[in-house]
Amino acid sequence: MINSMTGFAAVTQETDRGSLSLELRTVNSRYLEVHFRLDDPFRALEPALREQIGAGLSRGKVECRLNFTARDAGQAPLKLNTALAEQLARLSRSLHVLIPDGSPLSVADLLRWPGVIESESTLAGDLQEACLGLLRQGLDELSASRRREGEKLKAFLLQRVEQMDAKVMEVQPHIPRLVAAYQEKLTARLKEVMATGEDDRIRQEIALFAQKIDVDEELSRLQTHLAEMRRILEKGGAAGKRLDFLMQELNREANTLGSKSAASEISQAAMELKVLIEQMREQIQNIE
Repeated sequence: MINSMTGFAAVTQETDRGSLSLELRTVNSRYLEVHFRLDDPFRALEPALREQIGAGLSRGKVECRLNFTARDAGQAPLKLNTALAEQLARLSRSLHVLIPDGSPLSVADLLRWPGVIESESTLAGDLQEACLGLLRQGLDELSASRRREGEKLKAFLLQRVEQMDAKVMEVQPHIPRLVAAYQEKLTARLKEVMATGEDDRIRQEIALFAQKIDVDEELSRLQTHLAEMRRILEKGGAAGKRLDFLMQELNREANTLGSKSAASEISQAAMELKVLIEQMREQIQNIE
């Protein structure tokens, strides 16, 4: 299936110690970027969380929020990080020697310092396992969300592919008539030039005519690229980069078609094709 890089998932889990909540948000990015917002006791889990996210996602900017609410925060056993508190106290005394007028750290300052007070309930290993399990559940929901969004993008792109294909098919039958009209116009111009005997001018006009009317190759390449788009969309998987490359190729052929146009009908068709290509390009930026 085609996956969007835009998605959201929110899951919670009740434990004996309290409530765990996890949020995952993703938006488009060229690569996989993971950013965490974790409660202090869970920062040590970041490498394991990052590895698990990397195994489940290949592209996108990911924001992961993990919070814990103790069942009875007032009675949760607390633990003093003695080593950190002693280190802060030593630093405070050293600074007071350098800056005698400065106020030393108070006991209240030390207790408010991040990491000095640890909740034993949040440091328990069973909660860490619960976090990893909750992340797996969140990734499943996130993937389902991205698949649903991807199916909408796929339908949008296939619709534009059909419109482009129809436009190419609409132009092709008119090519002989447009060529004949342009040839008639060119013949009249050549008769004027021949009256002056300017053979070089005649050859230039003929070369220009041959270049302008040769749009069969561009139309054929457009159809080939559109067929490849259908194949990629139906196959699914990580298709964003391949589809983005095809947008470049389609845009190149549409530009060439417009520049070689011998009639306003072809110019108009080339412009409409470029509009459809730009619409697709914008949406493809969201595909994984």
